[in-house]
Amino acid sequence: MDLLITQLTETVRDKDAVISTMQAEADSLRTSLAQMRAQDALKSPRNRKVVTLSYEVEADGVLSRARVGRHASVATTQVLNAFPVESTDELASKMIEMFRKPLDKIDYLHSARFADDLMQLCARAKPIYEAEPRCLALESPTYVFGDIHGNLEDLNFFADHLWKLGTQLTAGKFLFLGDYVDRGMNGLECVAYLFALKICSPTKLFMLRGNHETRDVNGWEDHYGDRSFLRQCKARFGRDLGEQVWEAVNQVFDRLPLAGVIDNDIFCVHGGLPRPTKGQEVATRVEDLLAVPRVAGISPVYDHESRASQQLASDCIWSDPALADMEQGRELNELGFGESLRGGGAVCFGNRAVDNFLAVNQFSYIVRAHEAHAEGVGLSKGARVFTVFSTSKDHGQGTGAVAGCILVDNDAIRVINRSAKYKNKFVHRRQSATAAGVAPTHVEKAIRLGLVLNTPHEPLDRVVPRMVLQQQQQQQVVTTTTTMTTASSISSISSSGGMVVADATATLAAMALQRERSHSFSSDEGGSGEGEEEDDDDMERDQPKR
Repeated sequence: MDLLITQLTETVRDKDAVISTMQAEADSLRTSLAQMRAQDALKSPRNRKVVTLSYEVEADGVLSRARVGRHASVATTQVLNAFPVESTDELASKMIEMFRKPLDKIDYLHSARFADDLMQLCARAKPIYEAEPRCLALESPTYVFGDIHGNLEDLNFFADHLWKLGTQLTAGKFLFLGDYVDRGMNGLECVAYLFALKICSPTKLFMLRGNHETRDVNGWEDHYGDRSFLRQCKARFGRDLGEQVWEAVNQVFDRLPLAGVIDNDIFCVHGGLPRPTKGQEVATRVEDLLAVPRVAGISPVYDHESRASQQLASDCIWSDPALADMEQGRELNELGFGESLRGGGAVCFGNRAVDNFLAVNQFSYIVRAHEAHAEGVGLSKGARVFTVFSTSKDHGQGTGAVAGCILVDNDAIRVINRSAKYKNKFVHRRQSATAAGVAPTHVEKAIRLGLVLNTPHEPLDRVVPRMVLQQQQQQQVVTTTTTMTTASSISSISSSGGMVVADATATLAAMALQRERSHSFSSDEGGSGEGEEEDDDDMERDQPKR
């Protein structure tokens, strides 16, 4: 009898395993079918609408809008009237105007009204992000931006040069790879502006999630102090209202996509490659990301998040390229993954992981953020992994650091940097004529926002790492002109406002080789990603869960 019971138990267990396998295959087929339908939809003719508004640029750069066809024939007017009128979100427009001239809005930015407006903005943005798949399918031309970290000045630079007339009137799309808050002092203004742009241009601007878009990180006051997003919310609005704003923003973060694919060829993510969650696979398929819940806490998790989906999401926002010496040793497993120097369960990925992922998904490149770069953009893993960093401040990279982005323009990948010589038009020193015209009470508030600087020069310890980096690059650039395998160009916008364009083959290859030969030029200890300048997020993974 006991033998019979044992046999029946084993039979049931085998059948359960078969059923589970069949269910997994069915889920995979459903996902593949959805992807095929989405691709077919892209091939079908587009049903374009005529926007019945014209935009006029006034002398001060302000846009005014007027109805198109006011003097058209009766027949034409009837056709135009049949098109829906493009509405304007007044609250989103208000936030965009605030971003353009924050010094004129100092009282508002410190008021309960701003807190209420921001929470209303979050409520409008949540359903937009939740409706998007966890992995976006985008077409070029697309601008790709790395970490912002509350740096309103560099974000304003990109806005002033890349979408000066607004995202709606600028060709192409805009993809941000995460880390919008913490470190910099203007996280509130940055997220308010980006959420407003999303509401106004939901099919033009896209935001991915970074590790700082989790409560365990942006609520870590003990580590970040005054530069913690939670601390900034409470300092600006008081404890109770500040925590409400912080939670409202995080509820939007819970709904941000994890990755994007441009032209079905370039994989974009904040951190890097996720480990495969299915034992028989050598790499994660992008379809697997679609199974991650559209509302996910990640850290800490919600009850409905499975362990597998939490691992996928966590790897996307935390992983880094492995160091060169890790590739040569035995620190990576057979799939090319290993333990990141950040600790706390974070992983790093090597050349084998990159090979497998690109082959399985039929991609050519990986574009990521997550690591500080004095040069704005760096290359690693055989020039197949781009690391983009779009803030030049708050990471110990010195006064020579630049903020960079990438333009994926059909068959070309181009790098655009803000030159360190670019004349600042946004943040002012206290002694400057612009700041001198501001009321004394407003100056103090502007200093707390980082819009007015109280010190004449940056500390020397922020300059030294950049000087060392330049010396090392000068020594290596002569031997690296043949290591680059992709054609692109690099552009810097100088103090005169002109574009300085040079062939990037040698320059970017030098950056890649530099990371192979050195660990880090950052003032922080630790680091990962082939010597890339590292921020101090390595401690974040070990903090207590909130």
